[in-house]
Amino acid sequence: MITALPVSAADLTAALRDARRRTLALVEDLDDEQLMGPRLAIVNPLLWEIGHIAWFQERWNRRHLRGLPSLLEQADVLYDSMAVPHDTRWDLRLIGREKILAYMQDSLEDTEEHLRGDLTDEQIYFHLLALFHEDMHGEAFAYTRQTLGYPAPGAEVFGPLEEPPSTGAEEPSPTGDVEIAGDLFELGAHRDLPFVFDNEKWAHPVEIAPFAMARTVVSQGQFLEFVEDGGYERPELWVGDGRRWLKEAQPRHPLHWHREGKGPWQRRAYDRLVEIEASLPMVHVGWYEAQAYCRWAGRRLPTEAEWELAASTREKSTYPWGEEASPEGRACLDGTYGGTVSVTALAAGDTPSGLRQMMGNVWEWTATDFGPFPGFVADPYKDYSQPWFGDHKVLRGGCWATRFRMLRNTWRNFYKPDRRDVWAGFRTCALD
Repeated sequence: MITALPVSAADLTAALRDARRRTLALVEDLDDEQLMGPRLAIVNPLLWEIGHIAWFQERWNRRHLRGLPSLLEQADVLYDSMAVPHDTRWDLRLIGREKILAYMQDSLEDTEEHLRGDLTDEQIYFHLLALFHEDMHGEAFAYTRQTLGYPAPGAEVFGPLEEPPSTGAEEPSPTGDVEIAGDLFELGAHRDLPFVFDNEKWAHPVEIAPFAMARTVVSQGQFLEFVEDGGYERPELWVGDGRRWLKEAQPRHPLHWHREGKGPWQRRAYDRLVEIEASLPMVHVGWYEAQAYCRWAGRRLPTEAEWELAASTREKSTYPWGEEASPEGRACLDGTYGGTVSVTALAAGDTPSGLRQMMGNVWEWTATDFGPFPGFVADPYKDYSQPWFGDHKVLRGGCWATRFRMLRNTWRNFYKPDRRDVWAGFRTCALD
């Protein structure tokens, strides 16, 4: 059973060990050249990134909480992500694999040594911060391997690639809508949670008009219709910065899609090609592409307030299905199924109104710019949210590789609208 938020010393220790096992398993099969990889704006050298994870853990759990010196000389110079410019990380004199693995082990053991007895709220907060930071990088390792065409992680990392067992529930039409009544809704997190990120603080009233939302995210089969109807060659479907991106980037099809002559479309899944799977969700699609698809389909993206209302119901539930803190049989998360599953799978995770997979499978782009909620105050890790306000878009819901323990309906992700490498898709709403 996968549990939700770990807050006891024992649960935190187990969760931190679990996160570290996944981190190491995602890189252990790669050689030294692969650990560095090419210089790209959208990925980090993995050798740098695993050192950054260890640095972040000791930065908050050793140095901040206990006032002790770093476990590694020059750690800040090498691994402080806000002090080390991204494009210089390939040029650093990074320590080698064996030494960095030892640093990771030392950092984890140092943390575990002080996870004893009853913990204060402050201790819980910063240990969870380090845990979720590592969980997020684990997801990034999965899409970095996809971006660079490395082999898929083995079944010991994620589950075997398979569809979840059927519950016998009737599958909804991928084009069907659910009518959501308007409401004065409390957008954001309430103060009774043991941990939330600063960009979720705090719940505040938002008036939402009635709207209709698609039961499922857009599938590869649906997006294929847009591609074959010339969606990437029709500038009228692209507006504002999206049209500028289309002109400059000149995409002719979705990222990782390939076609030989008049043959069938294929998609690169890590280091191999597979035919387009019509029932699987559209993934590795940017916000600009999602917007163009919506214009083509006569639809629109939901706002994040609409998304949270639809996922939460009026009772402000923690998860789309209610309060039970387990995704088993309800959501494609934690790498359980080895990748994405059909957009109509996992009926047990439906919202009361019938929306499917509002959590898991793919992150969902919203129409909303990423910005602060009223009264925003940065948390001690000041670089988590504030530097990215204004030029990023909000995504909701998590993806197949996201760890369930850090998710809830109020969780906000954010990327620039041109990012296509992450595990992102989208669902649509009817035009008003």
